[in-house]
Amino acid sequence: MDEDLRSLRKRLRTFIDTEVIPAEPLYFEQQEETGCWNAPVLDKLRESAKAQGLWALGHPAEVGGGGVSFMDFVYLNEVIGRSELGQFAVGSASMQDCYMLHLYGTDEQKDRWLVPMARGEIFPSVGLTEPEVAGSDPTLMQSKARFDGSEIIIDAHKWFTTGANNAAFTTVFAETDPDAESRHRRFSAIIVPTDTPGYRVVRVVPTMGHVGGGHCEIRIDAARVPAGNLLGGRGEGFVIAQRRLGPGRIFHCMRWLGQAQRAFDLMCERASTRYAHGSLLSEKGEIQRYVAESAAEIQGHRLMTLDAARKLDAGDDARIEISLIKFHGTQMLHNVIDRAIQVHGALGLTSDTPLDRMYREARYGRIYDGPDEVHRMTVARRLLRDPSLVPWA
Repeated sequence: MDEDLRSLRKRLRTFIDTEVIPAEPLYFEQQEETGCWNAPVLDKLRESAKAQGLWALGHPAEVGGGGVSFMDFVYLNEVIGRSELGQFAVGSASMQDCYMLHLYGTDEQKDRWLVPMARGEIFPSVGLTEPEVAGSDPTLMQSKARFDGSEIIIDAHKWFTTGANNAAFTTVFAETDPDAESRHRRFSAIIVPTDTPGYRVVRVVPTMGHVGGGHCEIRIDAARVPAGNLLGGRGEGFVIAQRRLGPGRIFHCMRWLGQAQRAFDLMCERASTRYAHGSLLSEKGEIQRYVAESAAEIQGHRLMTLDAARKLDAGDDARIEISLIKFHGTQMLHNVIDRAIQVHGALGLTSDTPLDRMYREARYGRIYDGPDEVHRMTVARRLLRDPSLVPWA
């Protein structure tokens, strides 16, 4: 990092630690009440982020973002991840969708959706996962779309369409070309405004201890949108999804580092102040092992993630590196939070610390953006075919 980035990262850390983290209790309370991630307390945080020049840092400058480069934003996302609501407070939650529209959107699509999204005036959602079929194999998607003159007619049933209950549009992935020779060329991406007749949010799906969060089940019944809402070309749905998911997985991994580092801080603070059986916890060998192993796992994952980001930034698809950090990162995050809870004892099981929520949220990571089992399988198959593909070769 150069000095400008270090300075920006320091200012961002101050904002996250002194403004965002203290707002968490109210945010989670409002989130549960509304069933939506876009809780009212975020308005004040967004205003503060904009006033401090911390808003939408990774979005393209030409659409009103900060224009921070991919690699520089990777370092920033580590700080943003210290709080679960950090990405909402600084406008980076929409980065994957901005990236997707920036790469594949027409000028008209960018004017209508990308520019106001970068400003935080509207919010996106993506419809990939379906309840009837395994999300780990997207070629099984049942959603259909057909062209009818100047319109596209969509029929789809999706869930975990996160944020759909507060979104201006959903990018729906559906089968448009069933006879394409390659099964990966049968699907397209289509922008569907959420006020389109035939589009409805069935429910916000309750998940692991809370009903908020906006993980929505949606149905789209014979909804018609202009043919100009096709994102990219016909049959390019999988290409677009992968271009969106690759950087997104790196961003997830860096946010997980922020969460792990916060749990580590809490663990060290507790160990240094809690007295039991004749000494502080920090003086006991088993607790020292927790601290040392957590530090090693965090640093190892951090270096792996930065290496994957470096390769992706250089134009490599970095598929092996990204799969490695995906399943390694979820295990690292679980381990560190689990140890922090153990050091806190009974307190760690309460909601008096953020650890119980962090623990539940960490469990999600082993499923979303591809289950860990699939990423392990992908790495193993590639390396068995060509061992020279190992990252250290």
